[in-house]
Amino acid sequence: MNTLAYDGPGPWILFLPLVWTAVVITVVTVLRRTVWRGRRGPWQGRAVHGEHSPIAMLGRRFASGEIDEDEYWRRLSVLDEQFGRRPEDAGL
Repeated sequence: MNTLAYDGPGPWILFLPLVWTAVVITVVTVLRRTVWRGRRGPWQGRAVHGEHSPIAMLGRRFASGEIDEDEYWRRLSVLDEQFGRRPEDAGL
């Protein structure tokens, strides 16, 4: 009457450590490629704010005299629609 006897976990028990190993390797790889090297993650896309943003580049071109005020405001309105502005950019 031992038809319901427990024979142990079986060989599938090795699957769980393999899954956790894959998770750890994935997390370490993502951290090495992004955070630990000071870069942004792939899910965050291109940086649109900061010194290399299109709006900052437009401001530098205007300040250096490459473009006039009318062209600056026309291009800035297009960039504002596409990239938006942060409150600190607007002086708020």
